[in-house]
Order: sequence, then structure tokens, then C-alpha cells
Amino acid sequence: MERRRMLADLLRASARGPDLRGGAQLHGSLTKLGHGSDTMLGNNLVDMYAKCGRLDAAGQVFDGMPERNVVSWTALMVGFLQQGRAGECLRLFGEMRRVSEAAPNEFTLSATLKACGVIGDTCAGVRVHGACVRMGFEGHGVVANSLVLVYSKGGRIGDARRVFDGAAAFRDLVTWNAMISGYAHAGQGRDSLLVFREMQRRGDEDCQPDEFTFASLLKACSGLGAAREGLQVHAAMAIRGFSTASNAILAGALLDVYVKCRCLPVAMQVFDRLERKNAIQWTTMITGHAQEGQVKEALDLFRRFWSSGVRADGHVLSSVVGVFADFALVEQGRQMHCYTVKNPAGMDVSVSNSIVDMYHKCGLTDEAEQRFRETPARNVVSWTAMINGLGKHGHGREAIDMFEEMQAEGVEPDEVAYLALLSACSHSGLIDECRRYFSVIRQDRRLRPRAEHYACMVDLLGRAGELAEARDLVATMPMAPTVGVWQTLLSACRVHKDVSIAREAGEALLAMDGDNPANYVMLSNIFAEAGEWHEHQRLRDAMRRRGLRKQGGCSWVEVGKEAHFFYGGGDATHPRAADIRRVLLDVEKRMREQLGYSPGAVVGDGTQLHDVDEESHAEGLRAHSERLAVGLWLLHHGDGEEEEEEEGRREVLRVYKNLRVCGDCHEFFKGLSRVVGRVMVVRDANRFHRFQDGACSCKDYW
Repeated sequence: MERRRMLADLLRASARGPDLRGGAQLHGSLTKLGHGSDTMLGNNLVDMYAKCGRLDAAGQVFDGMPERNVVSWTALMVGFLQQGRAGECLRLFGEMRRVSEAAPNEFTLSATLKACGVIGDTCAGVRVHGACVRMGFEGHGVVANSLVLVYSKGGRIGDARRVFDGAAAFRDLVTWNAMISGYAHAGQGRDSLLVFREMQRRGDEDCQPDEFTFASLLKACSGLGAAREGLQVHAAMAIRGFSTASNAILAGALLDVYVKCRCLPVAMQVFDRLERKNAIQWTTMITGHAQEGQVKEALDLFRRFWSSGVRADGHVLSSVVGVFADFALVEQGRQMHCYTVKNPAGMDVSVSNSIVDMYHKCGLTDEAEQRFRETPARNVVSWTAMINGLGKHGHGREAIDMFEEMQAEGVEPDEVAYLALLSACSHSGLIDECRRYFSVIRQDRRLRPRAEHYACMVDLLGRAGELAEARDLVATMPMAPTVGVWQTLLSACRVHKDVSIAREAGEALLAMDGDNPANYVMLSNIFAEAGEWHEHQRLRDAMRRRGLRKQGGCSWVEVGKEAHFFYGGGDATHPRAADIRRVLLDVEKRMREQLGYSPGAVVGDGTQLHDVDEESHAEGLRAHSERLAVGLWLLHHGDGEEEEEEEGRREVLRVYKNLRVCGDCHEFFKGLSRVVGRVMVVRDANRFHRFQDGACSCKDYW
């Protein structure tokens, strides 16, 4: 008996190690000593092999046991669960219920519930919960903890809370952590913080927060954008001796809080103190700076990341490529493409899709298609990226061809693919085609039209001047019109100067989105053009009362492999500001002589008098950010007077803007393309404009 107990203790020690070699030697010894059929020692062997990662050996011991009890089954189930094979754990539980006389205990049921949570099968978890109630185990702490976890992960936070409240008598730290984490992951950060506060008030020495508690609290603060609470959690971690410098989980969660709360200087302090930075932490900081418009800092961080030797996975690469796509940085985007080619994760289809999207957003449709064709396993997202990119460039026919090629290859389009197609048809004015595809998506029971699909049709009808039909379509939508739908209708009213429908759309829009200054500006401009100055002033006064200011314009251009940023309102911070102004004055003079151009003249939509902070004078127009960016490019590449390049080899002038390009700048760029003999591509918030020989690809509708 003493020898048997000693062998059991040694096997448990090998399992804790884990010490596979020592455990295997003990296995041989107990077999030689005649204990090979001992159930208790067999259970210890199953547990030891499972914890050492040798599930095959654990299974062999389990299968060879002449008698199995509940511990035997539970040990192997827990082993499968701990090795990430939750499905096998559930299969074994089902087999136990069918073939064994051993009844599950609280630990068996707890492992089964955890497995349900891992694979996301909440329905199975509900059935196991029923079994727990019937067997009288619902009141056990380990079962209650697992129930809170499975319901939280399944989005049934109310059920999780009911179990939590019923476990008040035997809550431990695991119970509290499960509830705090459940609320945080369910997007109910405020409740997560309240549960933590309740735990602190209890003052139980056995329920002091650990790293899992703090990780969940930080996630809650991140979701709420709660900077003050995040600082308090950070301070509590420091007081209790939790160092983020060496704890990757806490460091990542803390960085996410500070980045989402726009506390980048504090985030950088945390980041710089990390002993070892992983790819996710680098990505958080790069995207955080990019989202704040700090592109130079984002690029510097990416260069540090590249030289650090940290290997990035597909998700990280896709995220970083997305930064360059949003800012349309051609040179940096190409460097990123090269980096993905050298990285094995660059073969991931999500990375290829991001690169296709990046090239489209940079205005390089040929490079986008080349990358698309090189992608070995294209999915519906790959095709959608191509269709959407072609549409943004006004290539509606090519987008339709791409859509039909996708269907011919057996790839089933989803709602997003149809949205990209409808948008492409709308941008190109393909009325019949857009109507046909819109009819298809409404009749196909597998597809669910969204408000965005209706917005495309409204845009198309607006382009065709069918504003009454567009309004009727909005009125008969099967879902409530969104802000985007009303904005699309209002934009069409601006182009066609329909004050009556604009008034109706504007009222609905301001009722839904009354804190967006762009809505007030667009509607007030429509009234001003119609001579309804009283209405125009009423809206401007409403903006002032609400403390709303129109978003500032920002444009950028790449010159000499470097991105240069300009801001509206007379940005004179660029070191060559005086030279830029001189170039613009010279080009403007040539346009006036050759084309009769007059800055600030009412042309097209007439918004020049009132759009972009009401800048209506020529000097004010000259200070628009997109013109300053063009001026710098011309300063470096020549303004066309002494152009000697062959027509086919001339570099395209590419400028990007965060807002819709104003009407006068649009007219200016048309004239500029003719006077300097250059093709210009301008990407604004709505689409791409290709200016060539005095005309724009948008046909003056944008």
C-alpha cells in the first residue's frame, strides 16, 4: 500500500512539472511491480500524460484500463480541453454518458461547460446546465464559474448574471473574473467596472485582483473610451506590483486603452518601457498614430518595427497595410508590399486583399489588378476589393465585368459584393444596370438588402435628376433610412438645386445627426444658392449655438518619396510656402489668359461661395489644402511650360484630401490639367477624380 501511494505521489509530481521522462519511467516501474491494472494509478497516468501534452499516450492508458471511474473520464476530458481540443472533450463526455455507469461529478460538468464555451456552442451549454440542475451540482463553485463563462461567451450576459447572483455564497476570484470578463467582452464596460467595485467592497482576502482581472478591466475601459478609469486601473496594477514591462497581456490591454482614449504620449511611455515588444503591440501603436493623423510618427514606428526582427502574422500585416491604404502613401505602400513578399505570412489571402485595396486607394489600378491576379486562392473579399476599387475610379463597366467573372468562377457574391457593384454603377451613371442588380438583390432570398444598398440607388436616381423617385424610394424602404441615405439625397438636391426636397431631407438628417457640422454646411449652402439667406443664417446660428465647427481640410502629396501634409485656412508652415504661392499664382494667370478662368466664380454646383468656411475670395481659394499640395508637386516637377517628357512617360500628379473637394478647386484642376498637360488624380472623401485635358472622370457629379 505504501509503495502504491508513493507511486501516485510521484506521478502527480511529474504531472505538475511537467516531467514526461520521469513520468514514463514511473509508468514502466508500476507495470513491472504489477500495478498496471490499478484504477487509481491509471488515472494518475492519464492525468500525467495529458498534462505533458501526450494525449495519444493518455488515450492508450485510458483504453487499456479494465475499470474506469469518474476520475478516469474527467482526467482525459480535462487533458483534451487543456490542449485546445474542446470538441474531443465534448465527444468523450457524450461517450461517458452512453457507455459508462460512472456518473459525472462537478469537475466533469465544469470541464464540459468550459468546452462548450471554447467552441461557442451555447445551446450545448444550456443542455449541460440542465443536467447540472437535475444532478444537484448547480450550487458548486466550479460549475457556477463555468456556467458564467459559457453564457458570457455566448452573448447571454443576462443568464450569466443570474448564475453569478445565485452563487453569492461561494464566489471566489474565478467567479468574479468570469463576470467582469463577461461584461467587458459583451461591450458592457460600465457593468464590468461596477462588478469589480462590488468585489473590492467585499474585502475578501481570497479575492484580490490578479492579472486576468486587470486585463478584463482594461478591456472595459478601452471599450468605453474611459481614460480616467484606465489611469486608475493602471495605478492599481502598479500598487499591487503588476509590471506591464514584462507582462505581454497586460501591456497589450493597457496600450489599447491609451490609444483608444487618444492618450498617445502616455501610450508611448508604456510602449518604450516594454522589455520585449510583440507584433500586436507594434501594430496598436502604428495604427493609433495613423488614426490621429500622425502619419510621420506612424511611418517611423513601422520602420522600427521592420528593423526589430519581430515576425508579423497575417492579421498584423493586413492592419499595417490598411494604414498606408487610408493615407494613400504610394511609396510606403510599395515598401510594405515588398515586406509582405519576404514574410511567409504575406501569402495570407487577407494580406493580398489589403494590398489590392491599398493600391486602389493610391490610384494605382493596374498594380491592384496585377496583385489580384497573383493571389492564388481568391475569396469573395478579394473580388469585392477589385469591384469596389474599379467603381471608385469611375470604371463601372470594368467593375461589372469583374463581378460577372467572379460568378463564372463559382464564387457566390454576398451583400457586400453587391454593394460594391451598385456603388460602381452609380459612380459611372449606369442607370439600367444598377436598377437590374438592385432588383436581383431584393428578390434573392439568400441576400438581405441593407440601407447602404438603397443609398446607392438614391445616389443613382439623384445623378439622373429623378429626385422625386429617389425621395419615394427612401419613403418605402423596408428599414428606417440611415444618416447616409439622407445625406445622399441631400447631396443630390445640392447638385440639382431642389430646395423643396432638400428641406425635407435636411430636417430628417438634422433630427438624426444633429451634431455633425457637415450636415448644417451642406443644407445652408443649398439655401444660400437659392437666395434664402434667412434659412442659411438660421442654420449657421444653430451651428454656433451647438459649438460645431466644420472639419478642417487636410491634403497630402508625395514628393521625393516623402509625404507632405497641408491644412486649409492658409497653411503657411511648409518651408517653401512662398514658392508654392508663386507657382499657383503663375498657373492661375496662365489659366486666366488661356481659358478665361476666374477664381471664385459660380460654376457647377455653386458651393464656392459658401463651402469650406465660406472662403469666397481668390486669395482664400488659393489657400485650400488641395491647391497647396498641387503647388508643391508642380514646384518640384515643373508646371508644364518647359515639359520635354514624352506624353506616355509623364508622371501622374496624385493628391489626396480627407474631405470632399470644393467646387472651385474642382474647376481649377480641370483647367490646370489642360494648361500644364498633366493627368491629375485627386482622391477625396467620395471618390477618385481623374483630370485630363480639361475634363474630370466624375463628369462634374460628386
